[in-house]
Amino acid sequence: MRSWTAPEVPSLTDAGLPEAAAPLALHDTGSGAVRPTLRDAAPGATARMYVCGITPYDATHLGHANTYLAFDLVNRVWRDLGHPVHYVQNATDVDDPLLERAEQTGVDWRELADREIELFREDMAALRVLPPDQYVGAVEAIPLVVEMIEKLRAKDAAYTVDQDVYFPVAADPRFGEVSRLTREQMAPLFAERGGDPDRAGKHDPLDALLWLAKRPGEPAWESPFGEGRPGWHVECAAISVEYLGMAFDVEGGGSDLAFPHHEMGASHAQLATGEHPHARAYVHAGMVGLDGEKMSKSRGNLVFVSKLRKAGVDPMAIRLALLAHHYRADWEWTDAELDGARARLDRWRAAVGAASGPDAAALAAEVRGHLADDLDAPAALAAVDRWAERALAGDQDGDQKGDTEAPVKVQALVDALLGVAL
Repeated sequence: MRSWTAPEVPSLTDAGLPEAAAPLALHDTGSGAVRPTLRDAAPGATARMYVCGITPYDATHLGHANTYLAFDLVNRVWRDLGHPVHYVQNATDVDDPLLERAEQTGVDWRELADREIELFREDMAALRVLPPDQYVGAVEAIPLVVEMIEKLRAKDAAYTVDQDVYFPVAADPRFGEVSRLTREQMAPLFAERGGDPDRAGKHDPLDALLWLAKRPGEPAWESPFGEGRPGWHVECAAISVEYLGMAFDVEGGGSDLAFPHHEMGASHAQLATGEHPHARAYVHAGMVGLDGEKMSKSRGNLVFVSKLRKAGVDPMAIRLALLAHHYRADWEWTDAELDGARARLDRWRAAVGAASGPDAAALAAEVRGHLADDLDAPAALAAVDRWAERALAGDQDGDQKGDTEAPVKVQALVDALLGVAL
């Protein structure tokens, strides 16, 4: 499946700014600590990242955008440090919510998925999110899923209930290390997030579906264990292992994916390959709310990126509104968020249009330092605010002439690291 068009990212050294130095540290859910990424990597080594994609039964809402912008910052910081980035993302283009929405609306499920994936591509391109190297749909990944399930079966890490294939969590002695939840904490989340704890015949209420046998009127594919379609967790496990191998650097997504999705995916991959870990770090973005609830398709309390764009909102203002919150924070969207972002964008554009400005190298060091510290984008934005205020006020570091190249350098800095085109 094709990705979307990549924006051009300025080289900050070509723009006349010093090279980046501080390594990127991120909060790892599995350890509960902020830790440096690429700890054992040689300078310039490729960074590997997998981010879980959308189930395309509706357009991109701001909760989605918040997550993908967080990992876009990861991508940009790594690249600024001189690391090529191998980035993979999936799209769950066959799953219960998609099939249910297709039936409700009378649209073929494939047509619905294709339409919403295309809209997602347009939204990501408008927000200047760097595209994945491989953008992989669940349907095209079915051979990979079948192969992984076969490996699990060979290791007695799969069993059948009425022709559906399940993964026994008891097979993985490390189960629970990603989310660090107790079984008591897992149980309600499993039921809430797509699990079937009450299914008769399962060995354990937490056992996860690997393969759903064909149901009347639903799409199905051939496999050694009968016609059917993939479970959700094994899809991402199979895609990530195929394209990135094991022990890749970051697996990312919203905080609601830590359990069961990332927990189960890690167990599937580790049992199938016999290797550990699946990912070196599990990084999770916070939830965006509206009207007192998490913004989600199931609740219908959504603000869509495409609708904001259609209403004439500058995508860079949308981007700034999201970056104004730390990526791990839960927060609520209001119209004031967008008003503040528009005002900030106007100030920044006016400042980089000035004839001169304060030292850009000092600002670059500050912005890089904030982003390297667990992506503290709000602090980075505040640093640019202070630079812009001084540039607009004619405060030039004691030099009445100022630096005539500073505005151009800051424009490149904001573009390369924050993804905001001024």
